[in-house]
Amino acid sequence: MTANLLAHSDIFAAGIARSGAYNRTLTPFGFQAETRTFWEIPQVYAAMSPFWTAQKINEPILLIHGEADDNSGTFPIQSERLYIALKGHGATVRYVTLPSEAHGYSARESNLHTIAEMLNWLDKYVKNAPAKAITDSAAVK
Repeated sequence: MTANLLAHSDIFAAGIARSGAYNRTLTPFGFQAETRTFWEIPQVYAAMSPFWTAQKINEPILLIHGEADDNSGTFPIQSERLYIALKGHGATVRYVTLPSEAHGYSARESNLHTIAEMLNWLDKYVKNAPAKAITDSAAVK
């Protein structure tokens, strides 16, 4: 959701995405409550895949993923490929992997690392970010 929001809006200063599914074509036989296959509704799979619109993500994004994620919809390749796509388009992105962690992080060290990464990211790109210029069309009247 974070990557999709950043790709399709400009209302956020930065984003943090954890153990995400960014390319739904990698789960072609359904996801969440969607039971139709990729071949039945490719447009839905595309719309649900921020990987397809990575070039539109122009806010800093922090990706965090457990290296041993065993959730079939969120294998680590999801974050790896989005990271490569974002870097290729010149985005500000950081990719953090957590050794031996599955979809939910359980080790104290991993949770502390995750919190530290998130606080540092928010301090740098939200709390201490330079103010965005407001265009005439976006000005509040």
